[in-house]
Amino acid sequence: MPEHEVELWTTVLFNKFLAAPLTSFLTAIGHPPADPAHPWENWITMEILVVVIIMVLFAFLRSRLSVDKPGKLQLTFEAIYKFVSGQASESIDHHASKYVPFFGTLFIFILFMNLIGVIPGFEAPTMSPAVPLAFAIAVFLYYHWMGLREQGVGKYLAHFAGPMWQLAIIMIPIEIISHFARPLSLTIRLFANMFAGERVTITFLSLTYLVLPAVFMGLHVFVAFLQAFIFMLLAMIYVGTATAHEH
Repeated sequence: MPEHEVELWTTVLFNKFLAAPLTSFLTAIGHPPADPAHPWENWITMEILVVVIIMVLFAFLRSRLSVDKPGKLQLTFEAIYKFVSGQASESIDHHASKYVPFFGTLFIFILFMNLIGVIPGFEAPTMSPAVPLAFAIAVFLYYHWMGLREQGVGKYLAHFAGPMWQLAIIMIPIEIISHFARPLSLTIRLFANMFAGERVTITFLSLTYLVLPAVFMGLHVFVAFLQAFIFMLLAMIYVGTATAHEH
């Protein structure tokens, strides 16, 4: 763990009881931790906590699903599903419904990880570059795989050559650079906005305890929703362009 980073209580517990297993695993794959007694970092423990929260929440929701009398939680997630489905239909012209599970998972997972930083004693995992990078790589692999599956190898790779074969020698390097720049762009956008929002909120909380903190906490929640939406929307656009049947 970096020297400037303060261990959260969750990280303290993980390092106290589960340091040896993680140290053994990292050593086995050739990446031994700098401090074997403290291999767990805040972003890892926070991400695990978010996964547990989501699993418990959806297990609770599933046990109470009702067609006749849906509860508030069910109505909330139905609204999220309709929102994601509507956005997917606008971004992808054909068969958008089969991509909705991926987009919905992406949106909810990022949203929960953004919002957990609002709770005192916790920290948003998306403030660590490793987490947005993992999401960006997942999106990169997903839209290429969907493009290959939808159009076949030959037709999908032909997209990189551009509309005219005479321009292929120019377009192919440009397209390759553009596609590899997308994970970097997604990573920096999510990481930078969440990190900046967290720093601003903490700064104003330390200055005053009256009206301003509530305003900036509200702003932080808005940024959390906005960044989850933008990340999902860009993923939809990438899938839409990868699966489009252009003539």
